[in-house]
Amino acid sequence: MVLDGIVSSPLRRSASMRRQFSKDDLGNWSTLVERHRFLLTALAVLAFLCTIYLYFAITLGATDTCSGLKGPEKTTCNMQHVRSAMSHGKLKFL
Repeated sequence: MVLDGIVSSPLRRSASMRRQFSKDDLGNWSTLVERHRFLLTALAVLAFLCTIYLYFAITLGATDTCSGLKGPEKTTCNMQHVRSAMSHGKLKFL
């Protein structure tokens, strides 16, 4: 019969087989860390790699050669750098 197929479907059985957690299991920090150890480890590695990337991006980044200039001289200097980047294919537009 149709109802027998619905009652014995895998989705119904998996819902009934789920482990019931007590309040102590869900609220404990050690349980939370134990269950999400892989995600926490991946997050820590990602944070470490991002820190290294930002360090090198800042320290080895291009220095601003127009920093001492003001007004029209600075604008002219910046435009020369933009033209230079465009001619060498370094500047890309979306």
